[in-house]
Amino acid sequence: MTKKTNHNCGGVAAGPAAWSTFASVSDPIRHLYVHIPFCARICPYCAFYKARANHSETEHFCHALSRELVEKADEFEIVPETIFFGGGTPTALTTPQLELLLGGLREQLDLSALREWTMEANPGSVSARKARVLKKLGVNRLSLGVQSWDDDLLKLLGREHDSKQAEESFRILRDAGFENMNVDLMFGLPGQTVQQWRTTLEKTIALQPEHVSAYCLTYEEDTEFFLRHARGEFRQDSDADGEFFEETMSTLQEAGYDHYEISNYARPGFSSQHNRAYWSGEDYLGIGPSAFSTSGMRRWQNIADYREYADRVFDCRSCIHTMEELTPEMKRAETIALSLRTNNGVSAATLEPFTKQAREFIELGLLRESNGRFILTAAGKSLADSVAEAFV
Repeated sequence: MTKKTNHNCGGVAAGPAAWSTFASVSDPIRHLYVHIPFCARICPYCAFYKARANHSETEHFCHALSRELVEKADEFEIVPETIFFGGGTPTALTTPQLELLLGGLREQLDLSALREWTMEANPGSVSARKARVLKKLGVNRLSLGVQSWDDDLLKLLGREHDSKQAEESFRILRDAGFENMNVDLMFGLPGQTVQQWRTTLEKTIALQPEHVSAYCLTYEEDTEFFLRHARGEFRQDSDADGEFFEETMSTLQEAGYDHYEISNYARPGFSSQHNRAYWSGEDYLGIGPSAFSTSGMRRWQNIADYREYADRVFDCRSCIHTMEELTPEMKRAETIALSLRTNNGVSAATLEPFTKQAREFIELGLLRESNGRFILTAAGKSLADSVAEAFV
């Protein structure tokens, strides 16, 4: 059972019009996402909702997060198997603020089924004390946003850390007892060479993280990099990106990492359980500004403004900004697109309306069939988005 706490908003915290649509929800929520938007510095390539950290407001924001969680626990049965704190930079919060937030979450929820609790961290906001507190409060997986081990590229990306600080942060987290760590990396950066990328991969492997996420840079709207790309300062080279991707696959797999999703590699037993829940279409609840939630055939997103978000929560008003009803066709398209990205692939039953296309991709060497499932080949992984589009 989810723990309950008395509060002022009662059962109408999110507004009757919004929450009456959830009256039929009965299955427990097993996956919880918490969005912390604050960053010490705004990276010019990042399109996620974020804001400069303002210590005069962050504690108030933490109380709002705790309040929203209490209200959601009145509407849903929340028994999380995975929790993910993302951002932004969750570790941009002070140690006392993290103690307040994580301690409150432990008091409010039944964590008896919890298997994985991930916290995203930037090297510039890691300390030995903070690491010990996170470990003590139950976080058991850290995702460190290194991006590159090349200092010039880190400057280009607007990161607040250098390679030396990133390595020190990794070791601090190890010394605190974290035995499940992910390193986030990026390739396809302006001016980046394959040799620079190979060096970054080798440096990462030498540190022996349990998990590596390697993403190709995309030029997202509402970012400085998008504007520079539009002006012709930066150019995207799909052939070069393909070479980076192939180098990533071969290097990490040779080092013993399982390529279990297009952008993710893990030692046996260390794949991200939270992300696997997303990719398999399970329900999840998002807390915080801009956070998405999906329950059954409904999806909604909180407002992407941390000040207004907090005001609405404390005024007992809905913090939902958008809501949509999903159709069976939408769910099927999502299932195909997400499942194809994983090493489990997609079931033949799901692709039954597209048997002809599936057979054509097998002939082209982009798909293979195994135990009633269609799975991308190594060549297919390089063209995953194009293959998925043929089925939706």
